[in-house]
This record gives sequence, structure tokens and C-alpha cells, in this order.
Amino acid sequence: MRLFLPVLVSLAFVLPVSAQVKVPESQAEISLSFAPLVKEAAPAVVNIFANRVVQQSESPFRGNPMFEELFRGFGATRPRVQNSLGSGVILSDDGIVVSNYHVVGMATEIRVVLTDRREFEAEILLADQDSDLAILKINSDTPLPHLDLRDSDDVEVGELALAIGNPFGIGQTVTSGIVSGLARSGMATGNARGYFLQTDAAINPGNSGGALIDAKGQLIGVNTSILTRSGGSNGVGFAIPANLVARYVEQARAGNETFTQAWAGIYGQAVDYSLAEGFGLSVPEGVVITSMHAASPFATAGLEAGDIVLSVDGQPVNTPAEMLFRMSVRPVGGMIEVEYLSDGEIQTVDVGLIVAPDTPDRDTRTIRGGTLAGLTVANINPAVQSELKLPTSVSEGVVVLNIDGPLARVGLRVGDVLSAINGDVVETTKDVDEASEARSRNWRIDGVRGGQRFSYRFRI
Repeated sequence: MRLFLPVLVSLAFVLPVSAQVKVPESQAEISLSFAPLVKEAAPAVVNIFANRVVQQSESPFRGNPMFEELFRGFGATRPRVQNSLGSGVILSDDGIVVSNYHVVGMATEIRVVLTDRREFEAEILLADQDSDLAILKINSDTPLPHLDLRDSDDVEVGELALAIGNPFGIGQTVTSGIVSGLARSGMATGNARGYFLQTDAAINPGNSGGALIDAKGQLIGVNTSILTRSGGSNGVGFAIPANLVARYVEQARAGNETFTQAWAGIYGQAVDYSLAEGFGLSVPEGVVITSMHAASPFATAGLEAGDIVLSVDGQPVNTPAEMLFRMSVRPVGGMIEVEYLSDGEIQTVDVGLIVAPDTPDRDTRTIRGGTLAGLTVANINPAVQSELKLPTSVSEGVVVLNIDGPLARVGLRVGDVLSAINGDVVETTKDVDEASEARSRNWRIDGVRGGQRFSYRFRI
């Protein structure tokens, strides 16, 4: 095997003898260096060490792509400590810290280390896997350095940006670049519903949860992911906008352990060129509503399937993720102004921000006896639909919440929507309870997973 070693080229510049080090005397001279900015902002960016205990299977099929899923649950499990390393940002002098969920989520022990080497134990106030955000709290006898949040809606492409974090665990590192894109959505985080700022400032493993700051030292985003083929930075990194971070901090201070998300109750898709032609638009823009729940606040405001949402609170929306983001940065119970196209006319209406209603009754049941013992199911309503991230089109029926016991080996998964058991239609949790009492050796369970129908047959 041939090895190719990188060649380092050193360039030497000869300075005049008279050249002297000069203290910057104006803002223009200071802006030539990031040093004053970094000196002020860096103490608010921390290293985070998290430990979590996971159950590792001792099955001989673990890691085998062909048999691991088939023999899922086979063999004993043993606890194993899993470590993670990342970054965080202090947002207040009383110790509110933001980081990524994938850094601290489900952790049993979290240590926050400041640049002055002080260490603090941290507790999670609020964590959300979908947004990949976690709000932590550390306690200090003295006020802590912190960064101010900037209105991320004012951020423009081309602005200078610095990424500060702890890549590869080598210590705090600063990289520079610009904001290279806005309103990026569907990238690799959570359930791919994210909405990000894009930067070419180098972000590497360990930078997760670190700060993306502007030229004034304000936090414009929390670094979260990159697009890469090699595992290293290719100049395409993503940060969660500060406006969403501010909403999470607000709810964490209010005592929420989970993020309260406004419910839209609609399903939509981005308007592409072919759809734009069909709707008579000169350019592709907006999100067309393809389906809508009867209880949706958009329906209450007068919108219908086929309408195109163009903007929310004056900000254009061109993907469902942008709509979700615009709703997420406004408090539940308030209103948003929605501009939409209906029957060729542009209209504006106020839409209320509500939580997903928990009606009709979900009637959660855990089957205690019979063949289906250990299966927990619930009737689908908007709240259940929202919690499990079910498509808006799946508005009724019975969904699997948990699987314990022998039935776990059959292949059912959380989020599966049951349609029939042994040929009998399933409409409510009561139907599942009754079906479990059947005296039969041959069983068949039909349902829908991710829009695809499935059927499991087994014998007892």
C-alpha cells in the first residue's frame, strides 16, 4: 500500500526593521482581528462530559445485519456505561446552559467544565430529541460568563460567524467563516424536521452544542450537525437558530420538562415548479396544504386543503419545516399572522396557536392476559398523533405504545397502527382487549407502519 504524506509549505515574509506591534486604536483596526471578540465570548462556551448507562445485548447475533433484527431480544443484556463529549453555551449568569440532546440526552451524569477549569455537576431541565436541544442548569456561588441571544431572523447570508467548541476533545477551539445559508431544513438531526442556519465555519465532532456567534459576540445559533462523507468538516455545518433556543429556555424556566409544541393539524408539501404551474404561480413558493384535521386551528381560521401558505408573521415559508419553526418560536396561546393563496387570491388571517387536543379519549390499555399480554395500545387522537409523530392522515384507529413479553419477538414496533387481528377489524383499544381473549393457535396481526401495510403471522 502506498502512503501519501501531506507536504507542509512554509511562507516567510520579511518585515521592515521599523515595523512595530501597535495597539488597535479604532473599531476598524479592531475588526481586523477576532481576538478581542473571542476573549469576551469564549468563557461562556463550556465543555460537557456525559455518561449514560445502556443495556447491551449479549446475543451472538448482535451486529449481524441479517439476523440481528430477526432475533431481537434474544439473549441476556448487561449494563454498559456510554460516554459522550460535546460543548455547551452559558446563557445567563445564574447558570442556564444550552447544548444538544445527542450530547446529554438520557445521561445519568453530566459534568460542565469552564475555560477556567472549574467543574460543575449539571441537571437537565428540559430536553427534546426532535429539535436536538437540551437546557441544563449549573449552580455557582458567583455570576457566570454568558452570551446574549440575538434575533436570528435578522441574520443575513454573508455575515461573519465564529464557531466555538471542543472538537475531538482537544480543547476549546475557534473557527471562522460566514453564514452561508438560511432556512435549511430536513438535515441530519432529530426526526429531520429541523430548521437551521448554515455556516462554512469548521464544525467537527465535539463541536456539537457549541456557539455560533456574530461579529458582536451575540449567539445566533447552537452548532448541531454537518454534512460530511469523511466524518470531518467539509465547510457545510448547521446551527439551531437562537430564536428557537430562546423559546426552549423560556419553557425550561417555567418548569416544563418537555417542550410544548404548537399544533398545526395540517399536512403539506413544498410547492415545486410543476405545482406552481398548476396553481398559476409565477415562481414556486409556499407550502400547499394537502390534508387537514377537522380540529386544526388553520381550519378554524378558514383555510382549506389546497390552499397555499405563503408566509407566517411576515416571514416566507417554503417547506413544512419552516412553518413548524415559525410556529415554534411563538408562545402557545398566542396568534400568528398567516398569508395564504386561495382560489387565486392572496388573503391574510390570524391563526391561534394551540396544543394538540387530547380528545376523543385515548383510552390507553395494557393487555394483561391472553396471547397479546404486554401490549400497550391507545386510540389515536391529535395529542397521540403529535406525541408519536404520526402522519396527519392517520387521525383515527389504534396505535402501539409499548410491547413487553413474548409479543416483542413477533416484530411489532411502537407507532404501528393496528387495523385487524385474526381478520377482525380493530377500531378501538377495546377491540384489542377482546381479541386477546380468543382461543386460537394461529394468529395474524395486520396494520400500517410508515404508510406501508404489514402483516405478521405467528403460532403459539
